[in-house]
Amino acid sequence: MDDATLVDYAKTLDCIHCGLCLNACPTYKLTGAEPSSPRGRVHLMRSVAEGTLQPDSEFAEEMDFCLLCRACESACPSGVQFGVLMEHTRAGLQTERRGSFFARAARWIGFRVILPSRFALRLVAFVGRSAQRTGLTRFVSRFGFARALRDAPTIPPSAKRALLQPMTPARGEPRGVVGVLQGCMMPELFGRVNRATVAVLAEAGFESRVPSAHVCCGSLHAHNGDREGARFLAQKTIVCFEDIVDASGHPSPIVVNSAGCGAHMKDYAHLFDADDPWHERAHRFAERVVDFSEFVALPRTRAALERRLRDRPSRAQAVRVTWDDPCHLCHAQKIRSEPRALLDLLPGIERVEMRDSEGCCGSAGIYSLLRPDDAAAVLEPKLQELSDTRAAILVTGNPGCQLQWSAGVKRAGLNVRVAHIAELLDEALQHGPIDPADRNA
Repeated sequence: MDDATLVDYAKTLDCIHCGLCLNACPTYKLTGAEPSSPRGRVHLMRSVAEGTLQPDSEFAEEMDFCLLCRACESACPSGVQFGVLMEHTRAGLQTERRGSFFARAARWIGFRVILPSRFALRLVAFVGRSAQRTGLTRFVSRFGFARALRDAPTIPPSAKRALLQPMTPARGEPRGVVGVLQGCMMPELFGRVNRATVAVLAEAGFESRVPSAHVCCGSLHAHNGDREGARFLAQKTIVCFEDIVDASGHPSPIVVNSAGCGAHMKDYAHLFDADDPWHERAHRFAERVVDFSEFVALPRTRAALERRLRDRPSRAQAVRVTWDDPCHLCHAQKIRSEPRALLDLLPGIERVEMRDSEGCCGSAGIYSLLRPDDAAAVLEPKLQELSDTRAAILVTGNPGCQLQWSAGVKRAGLNVRVAHIAELLDEALQHGPIDPADRNA
Protein backbone atom coordinates (compact mmCIF):
# COMPACT_ATOMS: atom_id res chain seq x y z
CA MET A 1 0.00 0.00 0.00
CA ASP A 2 1.52 3.38 -1.04
CA ASP A 3 0.92 6.67 0.75
CA ALA A 4 -1.80 7.72 -1.69
CA THR A 5 -3.95 4.67 -0.99
CA LEU A 6 -3.17 4.56 2.74
CA VAL A 7 -5.77 7.33 3.02
CA ASP A 8 -9.25 7.48 1.44
CA TYR A 9 -8.40 10.75 -0.28
CA ALA A 10 -11.83 11.43 -1.79
CA LYS A 11 -13.52 11.35 1.61
CA THR A 12 -11.01 13.82 3.09
CA LEU A 13 -12.21 16.40 0.54
CA ASP A 14 -15.61 16.56 2.25
CA CYS A 15 -14.02 18.45 5.15
CA ILE A 16 -14.34 22.25 4.73
CA HIS A 17 -12.17 22.95 7.82
CA CYS A 18 -14.89 25.02 9.49
CA GLY A 19 -13.81 23.98 12.99
CA LEU A 20 -17.26 23.10 14.34
CA CYS A 21 -15.85 19.69 15.29
CA LEU A 22 -13.17 21.09 17.62
CA ASN A 23 -15.18 21.45 20.81
CA ALA A 24 -16.84 18.09 20.25
CA CYS A 25 -13.50 16.25 20.19
CA PRO A 26 -12.29 14.80 23.51
CA THR A 27 -8.61 14.70 22.51
CA TYR A 28 -8.68 18.31 21.31
CA LYS A 29 -10.24 19.29 24.64
CA LEU A 30 -7.36 17.55 26.41
CA THR A 31 -4.53 19.07 24.39
CA GLY A 32 -5.82 22.13 22.56
CA ALA A 33 -3.58 20.98 19.70
CA GLU A 34 -4.89 21.27 16.15
CA PRO A 35 -3.42 17.90 14.99
CA SER A 36 -5.39 16.22 17.79
CA SER A 37 -8.69 17.49 16.41
CA PRO A 38 -10.85 15.88 13.69
CA ARG A 39 -10.12 18.79 11.36
CA GLY A 40 -6.42 18.45 12.06
CA ARG A 41 -6.41 14.71 11.52
CA VAL A 42 -8.25 15.05 8.21
CA HIS A 43 -5.66 17.63 7.14
CA LEU A 44 -2.87 15.21 8.08
CA MET A 45 -4.54 12.42 6.10
CA ARG A 46 -4.97 14.66 3.07
CA SER A 47 -1.33 15.75 3.26
CA VAL A 48 -0.18 12.12 3.32
CA ALA A 49 -2.35 11.31 0.30
CA GLU A 50 -0.97 14.32 -1.59
CA GLY A 51 2.62 13.35 -0.74
CA THR A 52 3.48 16.46 1.27
CA LEU A 53 3.68 14.55 4.56
CA GLN A 54 5.23 11.19 5.40
CA PRO A 55 3.12 8.67 7.38
CA ASP A 56 5.75 8.60 10.10
CA SER A 57 5.51 7.77 13.81
CA GLU A 58 4.06 11.21 14.67
CA PHE A 59 1.30 10.76 12.10
CA ALA A 60 0.57 7.27 13.41
CA GLU A 61 0.47 8.57 16.99
CA GLU A 62 -2.22 11.12 16.13
CA MET A 63 -4.29 8.44 14.43
CA ASP A 64 -3.93 6.17 17.49
CA PHE A 65 -4.72 9.04 19.89
CA CYS A 66 -8.22 9.38 18.39
CA LEU A 67 -10.96 7.62 20.39
CA LEU A 68 -13.12 7.12 17.28
CA CYS A 69 -16.08 8.38 19.31
CA ARG A 70 -17.50 10.03 16.15
CA ALA A 71 -18.76 13.07 18.07
CA CYS A 72 -17.26 15.09 15.22
CA GLU A 73 -19.76 13.49 12.83
CA SER A 74 -22.67 14.87 14.88
CA ALA A 75 -21.10 18.36 14.78
CA CYS A 76 -20.03 18.30 11.13
CA PRO A 77 -22.22 20.28 8.67
CA SER A 78 -20.55 18.63 5.67
CA GLY A 79 -21.23 15.00 6.53
CA VAL A 80 -17.59 13.93 6.75
CA GLN A 81 -17.46 10.15 7.31
CA PHE A 82 -14.72 10.41 9.90
CA GLY A 83 -15.20 6.90 11.30
CA VAL A 84 -14.75 5.31 7.87
CA LEU A 85 -11.75 7.56 7.17
CA MET A 86 -10.06 6.58 10.41
CA GLU A 87 -10.69 2.85 9.99
CA HIS A 88 -9.24 3.01 6.45
CA THR A 89 -6.12 4.87 7.61
CA ARG A 90 -5.53 2.66 10.63
CA ALA A 91 -5.78 -0.42 8.43
CA GLY A 92 -3.22 1.08 6.06
CA LEU A 93 -0.87 1.92 8.91
CA GLN A 94 -1.06 -1.62 10.23
CA THR A 95 -0.05 -2.88 6.80
CA GLU A 96 2.80 -0.36 6.51
CA ARG A 97 4.08 -0.38 10.12
CA ARG A 98 5.41 -3.68 11.29
CA GLY A 99 6.09 -2.53 14.85
CA SER A 100 7.90 -4.57 17.47
CA PHE A 101 7.66 -8.33 17.59
CA PHE A 102 5.84 -8.10 20.93
CA ALA A 103 3.25 -5.65 19.56
CA ARG A 104 2.62 -7.76 16.46
CA ALA A 105 2.34 -10.95 18.49
CA ALA A 106 -0.06 -9.33 20.97
CA ARG A 107 -2.30 -8.07 18.16
CA TRP A 108 -2.30 -11.45 16.42
CA ILE A 109 -3.12 -13.33 19.62
CA GLY A 110 -5.81 -10.85 20.65
CA PHE A 111 -7.55 -10.35 17.33
CA ARG A 112 -6.96 -13.63 15.52
CA VAL A 113 -6.82 -16.18 18.37
CA ILE A 114 -8.81 -14.96 21.38
CA LEU A 115 -11.69 -12.78 20.15
CA PRO A 116 -12.97 -15.16 17.42
CA SER A 117 -12.83 -18.23 19.70
CA ARG A 118 -15.35 -19.01 22.44
CA PHE A 119 -12.95 -21.57 23.92
CA ALA A 120 -10.09 -19.05 24.06
CA LEU A 121 -12.33 -16.37 25.60
CA ARG A 122 -13.52 -18.80 28.27
CA LEU A 123 -9.96 -19.87 28.99
CA VAL A 124 -8.79 -16.24 29.34
CA ALA A 125 -11.71 -15.52 31.70
CA PHE A 126 -10.83 -18.56 33.81
CA VAL A 127 -7.17 -17.56 34.03
CA GLY A 128 -8.11 -13.95 34.73
CA ARG A 129 -10.48 -14.84 37.54
CA SER A 130 -7.88 -17.15 39.07
CA ALA A 131 -5.30 -14.34 38.94
CA GLN A 132 -7.72 -11.95 40.60
CA ARG A 133 -8.63 -14.37 43.38
CA THR A 134 -4.99 -15.13 44.18
CA GLY A 135 -3.95 -11.46 44.18
CA LEU A 136 -1.68 -11.89 41.16
CA THR A 137 -3.50 -9.19 39.17
CA ARG A 138 -3.09 -6.67 41.97
CA PHE A 139 0.63 -7.48 42.23
CA VAL A 140 1.32 -7.27 38.48
CA SER A 141 -0.61 -3.99 38.13
CA ARG A 142 2.09 -2.26 40.21
CA PHE A 143 4.43 -2.46 37.22
CA GLY A 144 4.19 0.18 34.54
CA PHE A 145 3.63 -2.17 31.61
CA ALA A 146 0.51 -3.59 33.28
CA ARG A 147 -0.94 -0.52 34.98
CA ALA A 148 -4.17 -0.89 32.97
CA LEU A 149 -4.91 -3.93 35.13
CA ARG A 150 -5.43 -1.66 38.15
CA ASP A 151 -8.94 -0.92 36.88
CA ALA A 152 -9.63 -4.38 35.49
CA PRO A 153 -13.23 -5.48 36.12
CA THR A 154 -13.90 -8.34 38.49
CA ILE A 155 -14.52 -11.43 36.39
CA PRO A 156 -17.68 -13.18 37.62
CA PRO A 157 -17.67 -16.83 38.74
CA SER A 158 -18.29 -19.46 36.09
CA ALA A 159 -21.97 -19.85 37.06
CA LYS A 160 -22.58 -16.23 36.08
CA ARG A 161 -20.67 -16.61 32.83
CA ALA A 162 -23.08 -19.15 31.40
CA LEU A 163 -23.92 -18.67 27.73
CA LEU A 164 -27.45 -17.86 26.67
CA GLN A 165 -29.70 -20.70 25.59
CA PRO A 166 -30.14 -21.01 21.80
CA MET A 167 -33.81 -20.12 22.31
CA THR A 168 -35.62 -18.15 25.01
CA PRO A 169 -39.40 -18.38 24.58
CA ALA A 170 -41.77 -15.43 24.72
CA ARG A 171 -43.98 -14.97 27.76
CA GLY A 172 -47.67 -14.29 27.33
CA GLU A 173 -48.94 -13.33 23.89
CA PRO A 174 -46.22 -14.08 21.30
CA ARG A 175 -45.40 -11.11 19.06
CA GLY A 176 -42.50 -12.38 17.03
CA VAL A 177 -38.98 -13.76 16.83
CA VAL A 178 -35.71 -11.86 17.16
CA GLY A 179 -32.06 -12.77 16.85
CA VAL A 180 -29.86 -11.65 19.74
CA LEU A 181 -26.15 -10.90 19.55
CA GLN A 182 -24.49 -12.60 22.51
CA GLY A 183 -21.10 -11.07 21.76
CA CYS A 184 -17.54 -12.12 22.49
CA MET A 185 -16.70 -10.43 25.80
CA MET A 186 -20.27 -9.94 27.06
CA PRO A 187 -20.76 -13.50 28.40
CA GLU A 188 -17.45 -13.35 30.28
CA LEU A 189 -17.96 -9.93 31.90
CA PHE A 190 -21.65 -9.07 31.57
CA GLY A 191 -23.57 -12.31 31.32
CA ARG A 192 -26.18 -10.68 33.55
CA VAL A 193 -26.81 -8.01 30.89
CA ASN A 194 -27.37 -10.67 28.23
CA ARG A 195 -29.77 -12.53 30.52
CA ALA A 196 -31.63 -9.31 31.28
CA THR A 197 -31.84 -8.57 27.56
CA VAL A 198 -33.59 -11.81 26.61
CA ALA A 199 -35.77 -11.63 29.75
CA VAL A 200 -37.08 -8.18 28.79
CA LEU A 201 -37.67 -9.30 25.21
CA ALA A 202 -39.57 -12.33 26.52
CA GLU A 203 -41.76 -10.08 28.69
CA ALA A 204 -42.50 -8.00 25.61
CA GLY A 205 -43.65 -11.16 23.79
CA PHE A 206 -40.59 -11.94 21.67
CA GLU A 207 -38.81 -15.25 21.32
CA SER A 208 -35.04 -14.77 21.30
CA ARG A 209 -32.73 -16.92 19.21
CA VAL A 210 -28.96 -16.96 19.70
CA PRO A 211 -26.80 -18.70 17.08
CA SER A 212 -24.49 -20.95 19.09
CA ALA A 213 -21.79 -20.86 16.39
CA HIS A 214 -21.40 -17.08 16.56
CA VAL A 215 -18.73 -15.40 18.70
CA CYS A 216 -17.50 -11.99 17.51
CA CYS A 217 -18.89 -9.32 15.15
CA GLY A 218 -15.45 -7.85 14.33
CA SER A 219 -16.06 -4.37 15.75
CA LEU A 220 -12.78 -4.22 17.68
CA HIS A 221 -10.89 -5.45 14.65
CA ALA A 222 -12.25 -2.71 12.38
CA HIS A 223 -11.67 0.07 14.90
CA ASN A 224 -8.06 -1.01 15.43
CA GLY A 225 -6.89 -1.45 11.86
CA ASP A 226 -7.46 -5.19 11.30
CA ARG A 227 -9.72 -4.76 8.29
CA GLU A 228 -9.10 -8.28 7.00
CA GLY A 229 -10.13 -9.78 10.34
CA ALA A 230 -13.17 -7.48 10.50
CA ARG A 231 -14.27 -8.56 7.03
CA PHE A 232 -13.89 -12.26 7.83
CA LEU A 233 -15.91 -11.95 11.06
CA ALA A 234 -18.58 -9.86 9.32
CA GLN A 235 -19.07 -12.69 6.84
CA LYS A 236 -19.33 -15.25 9.64
CA THR A 237 -21.83 -13.06 11.50
CA ILE A 238 -24.01 -12.63 8.44
CA VAL A 239 -24.06 -16.37 7.80
CA CYS A 240 -24.88 -17.19 11.43
CA PHE A 241 -27.89 -14.87 11.58
CA GLU A 242 -29.30 -15.23 8.05
CA ASP A 243 -31.40 -18.28 8.93
CA ILE A 244 -33.21 -16.61 11.86
CA VAL A 245 -36.68 -15.91 10.50
CA ASP A 246 -40.18 -15.46 11.91
CA ALA A 247 -43.14 -17.81 11.51
CA SER A 248 -43.90 -16.46 8.02
CA GLY A 249 -40.31 -16.84 6.87
CA HIS A 250 -39.35 -13.15 6.98
CA PRO A 251 -35.87 -12.29 8.32
CA SER A 252 -36.09 -11.38 11.99
CA PRO A 253 -34.63 -8.25 13.59
CA ILE A 254 -31.22 -8.70 15.22
CA VAL A 255 -31.18 -7.07 18.66
CA VAL A 256 -27.81 -5.80 19.91
CA ASN A 257 -27.21 -4.60 23.48
CA SER A 258 -23.72 -3.23 22.75
CA ALA A 259 -23.74 0.18 21.06
CA GLY A 260 -20.27 -0.29 19.56
CA CYS A 261 -21.13 -3.66 18.04
CA GLY A 262 -24.49 -2.42 16.76
CA ALA A 263 -22.97 0.63 15.07
CA HIS A 264 -20.35 -1.56 13.39
CA MET A 265 -22.88 -4.15 12.22
CA LYS A 266 -25.09 -1.43 10.74
CA ASP A 267 -22.04 -0.32 8.71
CA TYR A 268 -20.96 -3.77 7.50
CA ALA A 269 -21.40 -2.84 3.84
CA HIS A 270 -18.46 -0.41 3.88
CA LEU A 271 -16.11 -3.34 4.56
CA PHE A 272 -16.71 -4.65 1.04
CA ASP A 273 -16.19 -3.10 -2.40
CA ALA A 274 -19.37 -2.12 -4.24
CA ASP A 275 -18.88 -4.89 -6.83
CA ASP A 276 -18.29 -7.57 -4.18
CA PRO A 277 -21.35 -9.88 -3.76
CA TRP A 278 -20.88 -9.53 0.01
CA HIS A 279 -21.56 -5.78 -0.23
CA GLU A 280 -25.26 -6.18 -1.01
CA ARG A 281 -25.55 -9.13 1.37
CA ALA A 282 -24.02 -7.01 4.15
CA HIS A 283 -26.36 -4.13 3.33
CA ARG A 284 -29.44 -6.37 3.64
CA PHE A 285 -28.12 -7.76 6.91
CA ALA A 286 -27.46 -4.27 8.31
CA GLU A 287 -31.08 -3.28 7.73
CA ARG A 288 -32.09 -5.93 10.28
CA VAL A 289 -29.79 -4.71 13.07
CA VAL A 290 -31.44 -2.74 15.89
CA ASP A 291 -30.12 -1.54 19.20
CA PHE A 292 -31.84 -3.00 22.26
CA SER A 293 -33.29 0.37 23.33
CA GLU A 294 -34.29 1.17 19.76
CA PHE A 295 -36.25 -2.08 19.49
CA VAL A 296 -37.86 -2.00 22.93
CA ALA A 297 -38.95 1.62 22.40
CA LEU A 298 -40.92 0.72 19.26
CA PRO A 299 -44.61 1.52 19.96
CA ARG A 300 -45.86 -2.08 19.99
CA THR A 301 -42.99 -3.38 22.13
CA ARG A 302 -43.10 -0.42 24.49
CA ALA A 303 -46.88 -0.77 24.95
CA ALA A 304 -46.47 -4.40 26.00
CA LEU A 305 -43.89 -3.46 28.63
CA GLU A 306 -45.98 -0.52 29.83
CA ARG A 307 -48.85 -2.87 30.58
CA ARG A 308 -46.56 -5.15 32.58
CA LEU A 309 -45.00 -2.27 34.48
CA ARG A 310 -48.26 -0.51 35.29
CA ASP A 311 -48.94 -2.29 38.55
CA ARG A 312 -45.36 -2.75 39.70
CA PRO A 313 -44.63 -1.31 43.15
CA SER A 314 -42.15 1.53 43.53
CA ARG A 315 -40.12 3.05 46.34
CA ALA A 316 -41.63 5.76 48.53
CA GLN A 317 -38.72 8.04 47.61
CA ALA A 318 -37.77 8.23 43.96
CA VAL A 319 -34.31 7.03 42.94
CA ARG A 320 -32.33 9.59 40.92
CA VAL A 321 -31.11 8.08 37.65
CA THR A 322 -29.04 9.64 34.87
CA TRP A 323 -28.41 8.40 31.33
CA ASP A 324 -24.99 8.67 29.69
CA ASP A 325 -25.15 8.41 25.90
CA PRO A 326 -22.69 5.87 24.51
CA CYS A 327 -20.84 7.53 21.62
CA HIS A 328 -21.68 4.78 19.15
CA LEU A 329 -25.35 5.02 20.10
CA CYS A 330 -25.89 8.77 19.84
CA HIS A 331 -23.27 9.79 17.27
CA ALA A 332 -23.04 6.69 15.08
CA GLN A 333 -26.61 5.34 15.34
CA LYS A 334 -28.37 8.66 16.11
CA ILE A 335 -30.32 7.04 18.94
CA ARG A 336 -30.95 9.51 21.74
CA SER A 337 -34.60 9.74 22.81
CA GLU A 338 -35.41 6.01 22.94
CA PRO A 339 -33.43 5.02 26.07
CA ARG A 340 -34.68 8.10 27.90
CA ALA A 341 -38.27 7.23 27.02
CA LEU A 342 -37.74 3.71 28.39
CA LEU A 343 -36.27 4.99 31.66
CA ASP A 344 -39.29 7.26 32.06
CA LEU A 345 -41.48 4.14 32.08
CA LEU A 346 -39.85 2.76 35.22
CA PRO A 347 -41.76 3.23 38.46
CA GLY A 348 -40.11 5.07 41.32
CA ILE A 349 -37.29 6.84 39.48
CA GLU A 350 -36.47 10.47 38.82
CA ARG A 351 -34.46 10.87 35.63
CA VAL A 352 -31.98 13.75 35.65
CA GLU A 353 -29.85 14.93 32.74
CA MET A 354 -26.08 15.08 32.97
CA ARG A 355 -24.20 17.99 31.39
CA ASP A 356 -22.56 16.85 28.18
CA SER A 357 -24.12 13.41 28.39
CA GLU A 358 -22.96 12.85 24.79
CA GLY A 359 -19.31 13.45 25.65
CA CYS A 360 -17.01 10.42 25.41
CA CYS A 361 -16.20 8.56 28.64
CA GLY A 362 -12.83 7.37 27.31
CA SER A 363 -13.62 3.67 26.94
CA ALA A 364 -13.48 3.43 23.13
CA GLY A 365 -13.19 -0.34 22.83
CA ILE A 366 -9.69 -1.33 23.91
CA TYR A 367 -8.46 2.30 24.05
CA SER A 368 -8.73 2.30 27.86
CA LEU A 369 -6.44 -0.75 27.92
CA LEU A 370 -3.90 0.57 25.44
CA ARG A 371 -3.91 4.18 26.69
CA PRO A 372 -5.18 4.07 30.29
CA ASP A 373 -3.89 7.53 31.24
CA ASP A 374 -5.53 9.23 28.27
CA ALA A 375 -8.77 7.33 28.87
CA ALA A 376 -8.81 8.35 32.55
CA ALA A 377 -8.17 12.00 31.60
CA VAL A 378 -11.15 11.95 29.21
CA LEU A 379 -13.40 10.52 31.91
CA GLU A 380 -12.28 12.90 34.68
CA PRO A 381 -14.59 15.87 33.90
CA LYS A 382 -17.51 13.54 33.36
CA LEU A 383 -17.09 12.13 36.86
CA GLN A 384 -17.65 15.64 38.19
CA GLU A 385 -20.69 16.01 35.95
CA LEU A 386 -22.05 12.74 37.34
CA SER A 387 -21.44 13.90 40.91
CA ASP A 388 -23.29 17.14 40.19
CA THR A 389 -26.45 15.23 39.21
CA ARG A 390 -26.57 13.56 42.64
CA ALA A 391 -27.79 10.45 40.81
CA ALA A 392 -27.73 7.10 42.60
CA ILE A 393 -27.59 5.15 39.33
CA LEU A 394 -25.80 5.88 36.05
CA VAL A 395 -27.31 4.00 33.12
CA THR A 396 -25.64 3.26 29.80
CA GLY A 397 -26.10 0.98 26.81
CA ASN A 398 -22.60 -0.23 26.01
CA PRO A 399 -20.39 -2.71 27.90
CA GLY A 400 -17.18 -0.77 27.34
CA CYS A 401 -18.77 2.36 28.79
CA GLN A 402 -20.10 0.33 31.70
CA LEU A 403 -16.58 -0.90 32.48
CA GLN A 404 -15.04 2.56 32.13
CA TRP A 405 -17.64 4.24 34.33
CA SER A 406 -17.46 1.50 36.97
CA ALA A 407 -13.69 1.91 37.23
CA GLY A 408 -13.94 5.70 37.37
CA VAL A 409 -16.71 5.71 39.98
CA LYS A 410 -14.64 3.37 42.14
CA ARG A 411 -11.50 5.54 41.82
CA ALA A 412 -13.46 8.69 42.67
CA GLY A 413 -15.18 7.08 45.65
CA LEU A 414 -18.67 7.91 44.36
CA ASN A 415 -21.60 5.96 45.76
CA VAL A 416 -23.17 5.39 42.33
CA ARG A 417 -24.37 2.18 40.76
CA VAL A 418 -23.47 1.72 37.08
CA ALA A 419 -26.00 -0.36 35.15
CA HIS A 420 -27.04 -1.29 31.63
CA ILE A 421 -30.54 -0.18 30.65
CA ALA A 422 -31.56 -3.82 30.10
CA GLU A 423 -30.73 -4.55 33.74
CA LEU A 424 -33.00 -1.79 35.07
CA LEU A 425 -35.89 -2.80 32.81
CA ASP A 426 -35.56 -6.43 33.85
CA GLU A 427 -35.31 -5.45 37.52
CA ALA A 428 -38.49 -3.38 37.28
CA LEU A 429 -40.35 -6.16 35.49
CA GLN A 430 -39.24 -8.90 37.88
CA HIS A 431 -39.07 -7.15 41.24
CA GLY A 432 -40.75 -3.77 40.99
CA PRO A 433 -38.64 -1.23 42.88
CA ILE A 434 -35.34 -0.20 41.29
CA ASP A 435 -32.50 -0.86 43.72
CA PRO A 436 -29.81 1.87 44.05
CA ALA A 437 -27.45 -0.86 45.28
CA ASP A 438 -25.87 -3.17 42.74
CA ARG A 439 -27.29 -6.67 43.21
CA ASN A 440 -24.33 -8.05 41.25
CA ALA A 441 -21.59 -6.34 43.28
